[in-house]
Order: sequence, then C-alpha cells, then structure tokens
Amino acid sequence: MGSFNYFNYFTEIEEHFWRKRGAHLLVSPLDWAIVETWQKAGIPLSAVLKGIDRAFESWGRSRRAAGGRQLKSLAYCVDAVLDAAAEAQEAAAGTGPEVAARPASEPFSRVELRKYLERNAARLRAAADKLRAQAKETSASLASRLEDTARRIEEALPLVDAPGALDLEDLERRLTVSEEKLTAALAADADEEALLGIRREMDRALAPYRRKMSAEQLAQLERQYLQKRLFEQFDLPRLSLFYLT
Repeated sequence: MGSFNYFNYFTEIEEHFWRKRGAHLLVSPLDWAIVETWQKAGIPLSAVLKGIDRAFESWGRSRRAAGGRQLKSLAYCVDAVLDAAAEAQEAAAGTGPEVAARPASEPFSRVELRKYLERNAARLRAAADKLRAQAKETSASLASRLEDTARRIEEALPLVDAPGALDLEDLERRLTVSEEKLTAALAADADEEALLGIRREMDRALAPYRRKMSAEQLAQLERQYLQKRLFEQFDLPRLSLFYLT
C-alpha cells in the first residue's frame, strides 16, 4: 500500500459495511479472510469503500433486494472492489509519480508496538509449553517452531527501540515471513479430521459466491480462511501488524 496507513483498514471497512447495511453483524471468518486478501493485494481503502458502495447499489436494483433480502457478506462486494481498485490504478498511472506525504507521526506509539510483540511472543511460548505437555513427537516439533517464532519476534524488539524513523514495512515483512512459516507448520501438525472440518465449513461459507469469483480469487481466499481458522484452533496470535488494532 505504499505506506503503513492500513492499521485501521479492517475497522474502516467493517464500519462502512455496517453503515450501508443499517445493522451490525458478527464478523464472519469469511468476511475477515476477504478483507485480508484485499489488504495483502495492496488495494487502497478508498477503492474498497467505493466498491462496497457500488455493490450495495447493484444489490438494491436486484430482485433479491426487492424480495426483502439483505446483503450479508463482503463476498458479494469482491468484483466491485476489484473493479474500483483497477480504476484507481489506471487513474494513478496517468498522474505521474506520486510523492507520498510523510505522516506527521507514527501510526501508534513505540510502547504499544513493543507490548504487542512481547505479548505475541509470550502467547507463542505458552502454546509451546502446552504442546510439550502432550508428549507427542509431532507436538514437540510444532512446539519448537513456536519457540523459534517467539525468538524471532523478540529479535525484532531492538528495531522498535532504535532511534530515528521506525521502518514498519521491514518489520511487517519479518512478521509476515514468520507467520507464513508457522502456518505451514500448523497445517502439517493439525488433526486430519480438524482440517476436514475447516474445509467443510469453508466450502459452505463460499458456496453462494464461487460462481462470482475467479479460480485465483478463490484460491487466495481459501488460503486466508484456512490460516485464520488454524491459528484459532491452536489459540495462537496473528503476528502481522495488521492485527495490532
């Protein structure tokens, strides 16, 4: 996204969706995964909000809306958001190089960031201890991965305390790499029945929208959904700064 202005990304999208719908809804794993795919694709918040507006306009003209049905998921907005993002990209391409304005201050305090990293490292170590108590070979292997991830997070703490501008993008890259490695380890260690349960849940959630999405969109969304549910199953914190808020 160019600059780290997306820490309220999910909140802004969620609240805008609620306002358009006129009612608060529980955030579903599917909706969360959709927002993650937009964030990881670098889609600007303005394009997402514009796409949601267009999706609601389209829904309002549909027979389903005439029958009293409400738009309940961000999945219906995917195409409109991608169209708005493409338009924004085309518009930006014709304006010449953009000079990004420096933020007046960092998006959150160093103290807040340090607490976030320390809290995640502590939760990973607690989960590792719980796995070791199971006395299984596969659990021991995953416990070692959790400990290693905790150490890597702690190795990033000097970056937070260093004088000068804080390179949040570099910190985010480090955390994302650790999260991706941990996701692979969780998938390898997860019980087969548990994985099947997540897949069935995901298929039910995606069923109404599969025909609207490309194979690439579905594959990315499925990865995000599976990752979210695996971290929940093992009671682990997400590491990305996207979750700091």
